[in-house]
Amino acid sequence: MVGKLMRFQIGKSGITPGVIESLAKAFRTHKTIRISLLKSVGMDRNEKKKIADELCEKLSGNYKYTIIGFTIVLRKAGKG
Repeated sequence: MVGKLMRFQIGKSGITPGVIESLAKAFRTHKTIRISLLKSVGMDRNEKKKIADELCEKLSGNYKYTIIGFTIVLRKAGKG
């Protein structure tokens, strides 16, 4: 599975401790993860940016993201 793109979904429950734990485990073997935001999250780009920023803050390490529509592409940035 190393190198294959992992996919996650975040819905109306938002960012739960389980989501953070799953992402942390996935980043042990993957460098990039694609996170789909369900429409229940909201359509506002600022809200999507807040979610991406919160994910980066709660995951220990250095991460960068790109927002494309309802998808956040989260990747490790350097060592971390």
